[in-house]
Amino acid sequence: MTMKVAFIGFGGVGQALAEIFLKQQKGEKPSFGFEPEVVAVSDIMKGSVYHPDGLNIKQLLSAVRDSGSLAAYPDKGGLIRGWDSMETIKNTNADMIVEVTFTDVKTGQPAIDHCRTAFEHKKSVVTTNKGPVALAYDELSQLAEKNGVFWGFEGTVMSGTPALRLPVMTLAGNEITEIKGILNGTTNYMITEMEKGKTYKEALEKAQSLGYAEADPTSDVEGYDARYKTAILANYLMGEKIASEDIYCRGINDLTLEMVKEALDKKQKWRLLSRLTKREDGSIEASVQPELIDGNDPLAGVNGPTNAIVYECDLSGPIMLTGAGAGLIETGYSLFIDIIHYHRQSALTKL
Repeated sequence: MTMKVAFIGFGGVGQALAEIFLKQQKGEKPSFGFEPEVVAVSDIMKGSVYHPDGLNIKQLLSAVRDSGSLAAYPDKGGLIRGWDSMETIKNTNADMIVEVTFTDVKTGQPAIDHCRTAFEHKKSVVTTNKGPVALAYDELSQLAEKNGVFWGFEGTVMSGTPALRLPVMTLAGNEITEIKGILNGTTNYMITEMEKGKTYKEALEKAQSLGYAEADPTSDVEGYDARYKTAILANYLMGEKIASEDIYCRGINDLTLEMVKEALDKKQKWRLLSRLTKREDGSIEASVQPELIDGNDPLAGVNGPTNAIVYECDLSGPIMLTGAGAGLIETGYSLFIDIIHYHRQSALTKL
């Protein structure tokens, strides 16, 4: 089976997924019963190309890595250049849209419009953009269902670590009464460095030097990144319509080396925790903030840029999942997880 794929955005994450496709084509990875065929790439900075019979992935990667532009992709009969993202979504013969554009998490754009347009044209979408899920989950999930298409967003919370699919599939039958987790690797790395004796400023500078933190670290250190992820967990796993801006949020800006040392002296640790707790009336209390936890708490042992999440279940008890919360290969793999899941779902419906 061939699955025709269009990339909307072709930065590091998109290229990582293309590399995974390439390895599958070369037989370096096991076959999953389908052959991904890239038919289009549209990137606001790198340009766009489309061919209904497919593009050469190796040549796509070479073009953007050698010259930074898809203008270097070799011409062949029937090749179309210059379509923007909307034209690519609407007019190509792709079955699956890989939406990995740079998106403003405050507005969710342009990713929300990309998803909406794809669903209206009966095309499935996989994305790692948090904005559409955190800000427009109800609208987009209903639109996808109405048009009989798939929407995958596994990578929006913990990258390639299946923080969304595991509870839905493996923990089915449980009532999840609480979710708490370390969902931002940058801040967890910084706190770990402070536990080693660095000041907040020194920890931030080291995180930036290693690429864990951006030049403007606001989204991470003020808790906004974790808040968007918390909203996704609330909407998708706990069925609670919570807007990200309605979640109480406090970052680690005020955390000092003295506070960290004092906690360690008491056999405690600070962690920036996302927390969703089901109240007796069924409503959900949500927060993102630094919390003091006992040194024997499983989350206290999560160090560096690692992410972790604990699901409190009524039948199975607490289940903890830990893994990388970032990284190009890991995030590209999260997209691949969703595409495999889509293929398996499609195969089952045809039985």
